[in-house]
Amino acid sequence: MGVVQCLIWRLGGSWMPDLEALGDAATGAVLAGAVEPRAGQASDGHTHETHCLNCQAELVGDYCHACGQHAHVHRTVSAFFHDFLHGVLHFEGKIWRTLPLLAWRPGELTRRYIDGQRARFISPIALFLFSVFVMFAAVGLTGALNLDSNQAMQADLAQEAAKARETVHRLETERARAVTAHQPTAKIDAALTDARAEATALTIVKTRNLNSSPIQVSDDLPAWFRNSVDKAAKNPDLVLYKLKTNAYKLSWVLIPLSVPFLWLLFPFSRRFKLYDHIVFVTYSLCFMTLLVVGAVLLSAAGLTSLASLAFFVPPFHMYRQLKGTYALSRFGAIWRTVLLTMFAFVAISLFVITLVALGLFD
Repeated sequence: MGVVQCLIWRLGGSWMPDLEALGDAATGAVLAGAVEPRAGQASDGHTHETHCLNCQAELVGDYCHACGQHAHVHRTVSAFFHDFLHGVLHFEGKIWRTLPLLAWRPGELTRRYIDGQRARFISPIALFLFSVFVMFAAVGLTGALNLDSNQAMQADLAQEAAKARETVHRLETERARAVTAHQPTAKIDAALTDARAEATALTIVKTRNLNSSPIQVSDDLPAWFRNSVDKAAKNPDLVLYKLKTNAYKLSWVLIPLSVPFLWLLFPFSRRFKLYDHIVFVTYSLCFMTLLVVGAVLLSAAGLTSLASLAFFVPPFHMYRQLKGTYALSRFGAIWRTVLLTMFAFVAISLFVITLVALGLFD
């Protein structure tokens, strides 16, 4: 995606950068870079020491064999921004080797990483951190998660009520003309009655205090839970904000929530270890997160129909990843894909329940 174009959003009728969302993406990239080793490369702007500037060990190759620091350091402004791009955007050869495999051959990527090919690919946890922050940045930048629900609802209701009043006025004018011309008014009267009823209903709803609780809380519920639900109903925007914040912080919880379900697909296998399942789940979540980013950007570009097709991609991706990672037959991969799809909904539901609980009670 275009970096500059995607770092702006519409707010209050003017275009301005969403610095919080931009900071989210940058933070995620830095965190990913902190856990992901990079391959060295020579370029202009490097110094050319014979001994490590960190520990003074004699240099052999691109890295110090004693402390691991890069053999040559940058000392130019252009080199500084080069480092910035590496740290924030993670713009290096690994990503071009990782993302295509993640998209089309996820099983091969997972198996090769498990089997020890670590230097060629971005590690699953580093890619997960980066993709999660990019997803929340994309959601924030495009306004896909609108926290101003009450204001939007008020505006929509006001618009509908105004249209209903215009319809009533038009029908009243038509009826007056028909009466003057001594024409039948039965059809106009019926339409006018319906229009007046609709206008009255919309006016009542519009004038109702939308911040009041629309939820009838049973007295049978425990007091601590009833008070929390009542508080949430009175200020739903605050709850939505907490949900977004908690999802942002606790997205990693999806990994331990999902791994047990994947283990259930191979309960008696000694061939596949728990580590294999963790790598599988993490890479799978990376793809799903980036898929959400793509769908959000397509929707923001007005391609809603194309974005909706993303809903059908996960089962196909799960099938390919299962078949390639665990060397399954076609039938074995299919029935496990069906179960894994159901398990995924269960894991997401558990995650949402956790977020809702934190949103209500914190």
